[in-house]
Formats: sequence, C-alpha cells, structure tokens
Amino acid sequence: MTDEIRWQQRFHNYEKAFLLLERALSIATPTEVERGGIIQFYKMTFKLAWKFMKDYLEYQGYTVNSPREAIKLALQANILTDGQLWMDALSDRNLNTHTYEEIRAIEVVAKIKSAYFPALQQLHRRMSAELE
Repeated sequence: MTDEIRWQQRFHNYEKAFLLLERALSIATPTEVERGGIIQFYKMTFKLAWKFMKDYLEYQGYTVNSPREAIKLALQANILTDGQLWMDALSDRNLNTHTYEEIRAIEVVAKIKSAYFPALQQLHRRMSAELE
C-alpha cells in the first residue's frame, strides 16, 4: 500500500471516530454511561488523529517515531495550530484508565468538549481540505 493511500485510509477511520465523538458530545446532559462512551470515543479519536498525522507526515517525507514527534512535526508543517494543547491532550490520553470517579469523568468530558474537541475539529477541517 502506498503512503498516500495509507494516510487517506487512516484519515477516513479518524473521521468515523470523530463523527461518533461529535454525536456523543451533542448530548446535553450525558448519563454516567454516556460520559464513559464520550471518554472512550475521545481516546479512539485522539489515537487515530496522531496515527493519521504520522502517516501523512511520512508521506510528506518526514520520519515519525512517536505521538509526541508526530504532534511536533504536524505543528511545524502547519497541520496543527496549538502545539501545547495537543501535548496536553497527549498527556491526558489515559484519562480514567485505571479508576472511575464520576466527578473526574464530568471534568474530563468538560475538557474534551471545551478544548480537545475543537482541536480535533480544526484538524478534521484542515485535512478534509487536503483531500479535496
């Protein structure tokens, strides 16, 4: 498989997860179970985001060895605009992995909605334009 096709396929997988997250975030007052779903959709979307950026950057000739490197190079390549936010998202990607506390889940969903989802939207718009 060529690198061009690989990043495009990975982007389409990202897009599917992104749209699920978008739908989940549209729930005005999510239940405990729905919050868990939002957090899982976020984790999946973030993972696919950095992986498709890695594939895209490799298609552009970069060598990418880690999520952190993918974010740094995507910032340099003007794919991302807020590197610190993406680094924060990377640090937070294991949100609620080992324990579940309702208060923490509410905080996490609020952060996803207010900060991380807009960054994922910006990435989606930027790379959708790349496909046109």
